[in-house]
Amino acid sequence: MEGSGELPGPQPPHPGDHRIRDGDFVVLKREDVFKAVQVQRRKKVTFEKQWFYLDNVIGHSYGTTFEVTNGGSLQPKKKKEEPTSETKEAGTDNRNIIDDGKSQKLTQDDIKALKDKGIKGEEIVQQLIENSTTFRDKTEFAQDKYIKKKKKKYEAIITVVKPSTRILSIMYYAREPGKINHMRYDTLAQMLTLGNVRAGNKMIVMETCAGLVLGAMMERMGGFGSIIQLYPGGGPVRAATACFGFPKSFLSGLYDFPLNKVDSLLNGTFSAEMLSSEPKDGASVEESNGTLEEKQTSEQENEDSVAEAQESHHPPEQERMEIVSQDPEYKEPKERGSKKDYIQEKQRRQEEQRKRHLEAAALLSERNSDGLIVASRFHPTPLLLSLLDFVAPSRPFVVYCQYKEPLLECYTKLRERGGVINLRLSETWLRNYQVLPDRSHPKLLMSGGGGYLLSGFTVAMDNLKADPSLKSNASTLESHTTEEPAAKKRKCPESDS
Repeated sequence: MEGSGELPGPQPPHPGDHRIRDGDFVVLKREDVFKAVQVQRRKKVTFEKQWFYLDNVIGHSYGTTFEVTNGGSLQPKKKKEEPTSETKEAGTDNRNIIDDGKSQKLTQDDIKALKDKGIKGEEIVQQLIENSTTFRDKTEFAQDKYIKKKKKKYEAIITVVKPSTRILSIMYYAREPGKINHMRYDTLAQMLTLGNVRAGNKMIVMETCAGLVLGAMMERMGGFGSIIQLYPGGGPVRAATACFGFPKSFLSGLYDFPLNKVDSLLNGTFSAEMLSSEPKDGASVEESNGTLEEKQTSEQENEDSVAEAQESHHPPEQERMEIVSQDPEYKEPKERGSKKDYIQEKQRRQEEQRKRHLEAAALLSERNSDGLIVASRFHPTPLLLSLLDFVAPSRPFVVYCQYKEPLLECYTKLRERGGVINLRLSETWLRNYQVLPDRSHPKLLMSGGGGYLLSGFTVAMDNLKADPSLKSNASTLESHTTEEPAAKKRKCPESDS
């Protein structure tokens, strides 16, 4: 299997490959910082104030650690033994060490001169240790902390890892939590579990989290089953989904359907003409709407992680996180050919999109979906009450919201509506731990909140609510149930006497 990954030339990606190839989506890791990019030859990448090229990572295994050398070249880092003769000498107490700024003999100019000479970061850290007058007086723990701090500052060490739900969710939550509605990675894991996302399912998802929830579902389903994504505006935003680097076979079971056509689908008034009556310039409208929806953080997106992954497909002036599912080749028609060819290509794409919408409408009309996941910035109550009609009985649903109050209202409405059981509103408490020899303890800083989840199961609706002639019987049943505990209360004083 590994030999197949080393073959030159563009190859379709396979989930089992462990080698990095040209065109693959990868995640760069440095300490606890992540960034998603696409591997391309002679493409300059900037990460943590370091610039380099990813040419040399092609052919190496995922998880390989590289060091940035002169000229922006990446070279595999050789493993060396950490402890040296100097670091073994340690003091027993730090109380007599005074931080007056005079313990380091090397100045900033000296360090800059060392960098200009091309000296590696590892050697610079060693010289900082040798020129520190207080290093040997520090305790062993303090020495390790000092070395780690200096390595982070002067050593350009980068690890290339394979994209996954865990890594991308941590990356988004750390870099731009507003893009994913402040959904924490453990909350996303609970959503996948409570929603029973698995291979072969027919799932419905409504999310405005840059496609992260959709990508997590696709990864867990492994290309088996179908997913129907409901989107607001002109088109779905799937920037995070693209970072997973799924093969084309995964996209065959992915459908999208406009949210503003759901009511007509429920009322039975939906028709193919409704899709054809949309604006002729649907592709460009889709792009502009996606851009408007995701421009909440404006210029900060130029430093976005997904930007590097999508630069090759989209013009630089477009926002980085607003990558939609449409092929990007229809942009800039003047450079590719005549206006007539552009119009024909555009019409072909619109026709394909229309067919996919009709297929999605047919799947929704069956009303036998295996699960529903909602994670959007819109109020969850109207969304959930409408979309639950497409879910089969005895199936799970999960709703995420950054705030508790909308879910409380949604909880109340579901109780009034009926047709659901095992309703549960939950919030997860998360705290990270440092696990080191003789230094394991909870970290001082922790997440303030990762949002709230409302989960439950659908059941077949009782005919009592639908048939008005049976309401009288239902009221008598309710009266009997309310009278029963009252009769028990009257027996208590008789037994006492």
